[in-house]
Parts: sequence; C-alpha cells; structure tokens
Amino acid sequence: MCGIVGYLGDRDAYPILIKGLHRLEYRGYDSAGVALINPKNDLNVYKAKGKVAELEEFAESKDTTGTIGIAHTRWATHGEPNNVNAHPHYSQSETLALIHNGIIENYAVLKAMLIEHGFTFSSSTDTEVLIQLIEYIKVTNKCDLFTAVQLALNEVIGAYAIAVIEKGNPDQIIAARKSSPLVVGIGENEFFLASDATPIIEYTNQVVYLDDEEIAILRRGEELKVVDLKNVERSHEIKKLELSLSQLEKGGYPHFMIKEIFEQPKTILDCTRGRINVEGTSVVLSGVIDHKEKFLNARRIIIVACGTSWHAGLIGEHVIEDLCRIPVEVEYASEFRYRNPVIYPDDVVIAISQSGETADTLAAIELAKSKGAFIYGICNAIGSSIPRATHSGSYIHVGPEIGVASTKAFTGQVTVLTMLALTIAKEKGSITEEKFLNTVKELTIIPEKIGHILTQHESIHQFSKIFTYAKNFIYLGRGYNYPSALEGALKLKEISYIHAEGYPAAEMKHGPIALIDNEMPVVVIATHNELYEKVVSNIQEVKARGGKIIAIVTEGDETVTKLADYSIAVPATEECLDPLLTSIPLQLLAYHIAVNKGRDVDQPRNLAKSVTVE
Repeated sequence: MCGIVGYLGDRDAYPILIKGLHRLEYRGYDSAGVALINPKNDLNVYKAKGKVAELEEFAESKDTTGTIGIAHTRWATHGEPNNVNAHPHYSQSETLALIHNGIIENYAVLKAMLIEHGFTFSSSTDTEVLIQLIEYIKVTNKCDLFTAVQLALNEVIGAYAIAVIEKGNPDQIIAARKSSPLVVGIGENEFFLASDATPIIEYTNQVVYLDDEEIAILRRGEELKVVDLKNVERSHEIKKLELSLSQLEKGGYPHFMIKEIFEQPKTILDCTRGRINVEGTSVVLSGVIDHKEKFLNARRIIIVACGTSWHAGLIGEHVIEDLCRIPVEVEYASEFRYRNPVIYPDDVVIAISQSGETADTLAAIELAKSKGAFIYGICNAIGSSIPRATHSGSYIHVGPEIGVASTKAFTGQVTVLTMLALTIAKEKGSITEEKFLNTVKELTIIPEKIGHILTQHESIHQFSKIFTYAKNFIYLGRGYNYPSALEGALKLKEISYIHAEGYPAAEMKHGPIALIDNEMPVVVIATHNELYEKVVSNIQEVKARGGKIIAIVTEGDETVTKLADYSIAVPATEECLDPLLTSIPLQLLAYHIAVNKGRDVDQPRNLAKSVTVE
C-alpha cells in the first residue's frame, strides 16, 4: 500500500521524485523519504514522519543534487510511523538504500540469522531486514548488486515491490516485484519507476508492467533488461498509457473526492460507451460474450471482493439472481482464501477490485483457479495484476480515482455488474424483452439523473452541518438498497471518523433499535419500490423512539418526506438501478460532514487506496 517512485536519467532527480510522491500519496502518507546519489557519488537518504510536505521541508537545506534516486511514501505495516521506520532504509555500511512495498513474512528468521552474523538494526521494519540481507549476500559472495538482490529474493517469503541503489554506482537501479505492483516508464535516455503510472504520465506514455518474480535492471545508456529469479531473461512488452495529466489534478475542486463525486455522470457514460448501442436496445460485454458458455452453464457465481467492492458485489448478487436466475454468493476475499471453500470447475468467480492489486482478492483468484473455476475480473486500473491473473473481465473505465474513499469506482463497478447481468440474461432468455429494453434504456439516462441529484449539493452541505458533532449513525435500506446503506455508512466512517453501521431496515427491530434515541441520526433509503411500505413502517419505529431521520426518497414522495427530519430526493428509476442514484447523496452527506469536522477527506487517517498487503 506504500508508494514507490524512482528516476534515472539526465534531469535532476529530486523534483521528479517529490512530484511523484505527491501523486502517489493516496497509497500511504504516514512518512516519506528519498535516496539520491549526488555528483560526488555520495548516497544521501532523507526521510520524515508525516506527509510529503514534511519531507520537502526537512530536505530544503540538504544536498538534493543527483540524476538518480528512489523515493517512498509509507503506509505503516511493520513498525509505527516515525523517522526511523520511514523508507528508504540504508544497509549497515550505508552503501545501499532500498524502498519496499509489501510484507516479508519470514523477516524474523532472516533477522535472527543476520544478528548472528554481526548485523544491527535501527528500525522495527521488515524492509531493513531485506536490505541487510542483500548487503550480507553481496559481501559474502563478492557479487554485484543485481546478483545479491536476485539471491536475496530467493530467500524471501512474502510480497514485495522494491528498488535499490548503490553508493558509487550512479548509473543503475535494481527493481523487482512479487504480488505488489511496479511499473517502469521508458523515456529518452531515462527511466522512471513507480507503483502505478500516475507519476510517470507527465514524462512518458511508454511503460512496462513487471510480472511477479521479475527483476528489472535499469542502467544508464542501456535498454531495459528484465530477468526472473532463476536468471532467465524475460521478454517485456512496452505499452502505451491511456491516461491524461488533467485526470490527476483537482481541476478547481477543493478535494479529489468531491471532484470524483461530480465526475460520475461522465464516468458512468464512459463505462457504458461502446457496450450499450446508441438506440439503447442492446448491451454487449465482450468479456462475457466471448465466454458465454461458462456463464450459461455456471453452477453458481461467486463474487470475491473487499471493502467498497464487496458492497458493489452485494448489489451484483441481487441483480444477477434477479435477472439471470443463477445462484450467487458474495465473499470477503480475505475470508474466502482461508476457509477451505467448496469450489467446482463449473463455478464462475467474479473478482472485483478498483486497483486491480488487492492482495486478498488476488490470493482468492489463485485459489479459485487452482480448483478449475473460470475467473472474471472487474477492475479500474488497466495493466494491473488482477486483469492479468483472470481468464476474462471488464474494465470500469472511470479514470484514476485519487480520493482514498471510493466514489466513482463504486458506481462504475455497479454499472458493469448490471451490464453483465443484462448480457447473461439476454443470452439465457431469463428476462422479458420489455424488462430488458426498459432497464437498458433507463441505464443510458442514469448519468443525466445523477447530474440532477448533484444540483442538491448546496442544500446537503447546509443541513449536514447539524450532524457534524454526531458520534454515531445508523443507515437502513432494503433489497437493492441494503448494500447502499452499508456503503453509505462506510463512507462516513472512512472520512469523518464517526461510527456508523448499515443494516437491513427490517433487522433494526432485532437489536439495533436499542441504540435509537434523540441523539441518533438514522439515514433511511426509502425510494419507491416493492418494499416501500415496509420501510415506512421502519421509519415509524425510529420516530416513535425519538430518532432523527435523514431520508433518501423518490421525487414526488410525500409520506416519508413528512415523516423525515430531512430528505433528499432522487429521480425514479428501475429498482435494480436504484443504488446508482441513492449512493450519490450518501457520498455527498459523508463528504460534507467530514469537511465540517475539518477532516482530510482525500487522505483519511490509517487508510490507503490500494491494499496490497494482507
């Protein structure tokens, strides 16, 4: 979950590295550091607790010269966030420096061995163990840095993306990956290195995505060389980045999160473009059509995901079972991989991940593949690990999501899952022509309806001030909107740090109703659908106990609007598309409450965007 950036070329490295760290800060912001080799061949390491701005301030009076360097922004795993545990880490002789994303699982055994051989450690990290191991192997075997890295990684158990530089060698960076992303940018007589493409696009659109257990040798004046851990040279494909610099900027908005909320009319349109015809009468997901027999003959579909993607999966479960009549199970990827699940060769496993790098989801994919299941990926990040690990899949095409709390990626995932269900249902004949056409046509105007909801931005901003000091929230929904309630509660927790829980509305009376009093705000999704009257009864139960109601209602609603203390109206739509609309006011509500509390909504505490460790 940490961010890695590196540079080797003819320019000053430090400004490139700092700008790259700012672009990658959504991956971690507990501490940051940089290592540079100056023109005198000295290896200088500077690091600071806190965000990249803290590092810039610390390094302001330091020697930051040099045309080669590596840098890192951290999300802490081993060891608390402080200056000592920050990356890069020196080797004991201070001739090597390393940055690392991932976890070395056997670090304790390796550390004990190194201590026996006279090594001492200053940090609590597994990363320092790795750089000491590399130095030990280099000295003991009298080998070069590349060979030492290669031999060390053969001793390592765990996940890693690393970059290493060496004092006195200003012409080389050694980088490697396993279960953690790493991309090499190729420019004119220069190389760039990063956890993802966001720091690279400003300089080149030519990139190579490293695969697991590959080592990249970046040498000044030479072409990129890639080998595996057994020293077999690997071919590598240079790909063109489809990414614009404007997508990585705030564009006048105060935060990336609100920018990304307001982008959703466009991102859903981008998600459906080329998949729904102009007339709105056909849906084609090529990843499904190319393997339609797998879906039509599926015993069941298993959806594996984490966090917000898991909530999207719950909506996918509902729409696939409703339209396709195929049984669906939704699993937390982190639990699925450890509970010896029953998986059949005629199962279809759908893996959902915004980043395409989620460690638990990747492990669930490998488990399911080992049992012979067909794997379908739904991701946002092109070229990431999950698309490369699956048999087929669909990108959501919502563009880079910088805000740590997911917004547009969630609605993109729900949109793809809906199109997947419609595609299968049409092929299977499990949906009437009328329902199919109504749903497809309605999906094409969802962007317009989201735009209409966003016009209520200011009114939501105003009444959200009343709830700034609430300590707890309950979110209620039924049917398709129960997962929306879960997602709304998660958004509030993530960015405001207010405790919030989502429940099926009917389950409130089975326990959570004990929490209701006049200080408990209750957000109820009460749009017009077949369960509307039931939800009205649940609202009455909350009101009878003094709870404060914030209701999401369908435009024109009078019953719930009169009962609620505050209401937000959304346009009517097909029931299966309701979450695409109801999620928008919940995102806005969470955003404004968090801003009112003075929170850093783009980089909330303890979180990072891409969870590449268990």
